[in-house]
Amino acid sequence: METLQLYSSAFEDGGWIPARYTARQEDLSPPFELIGLHPDAKTLAITLDDASHPIFPNYNHWVIWNLPVQASISEGIPHGKSLSSFGGAVQGIAYGRNRYKGPKPPLRSIHTYVFTIYVLNCTIHLSSSSKKQALLDQMDGHILQQASILGKFQSHRAEV
Repeated sequence: METLQLYSSAFEDGGWIPARYTARQEDLSPPFELIGLHPDAKTLAITLDDASHPIFPNYNHWVIWNLPVQASISEGIPHGKSLSSFGGAVQGIAYGRNRYKGPKPPLRSIHTYVFTIYVLNCTIHLSSSSKKQALLDQMDGHILQQASILGKFQSHRAEV
């Protein structure tokens, strides 16, 4: 598998996620930059998981698929089941129902969140009522590349 590099101008890998990208403030999806996209890429998918959830390990916050292949993904992907402004991308059911739902750990808790971008050689045919596991099942055998970026968040932490 060819290496895909994933960056965000909003936060460094392993760094603090700014509050504007969390459910404690504006709840905008962060921007991403992809370097080294596979030439056979057809679509992209993104998941966001809370890797620190004490009861539900890797609690899924966001799932979106059929994004057009692009090296830059802008912040603030809108809410909705199907996004014509994003090439018909579909958002499924997670903590955010058909939308991005950013970090919102309990007060004083520090949680780690994992954004994963998948580069696919196909279009995914799932309804907007689908969850992450259905997406993972559909993507099996079609993932050309994937990369993750980690971010931390603590509610009411002073911005640095």
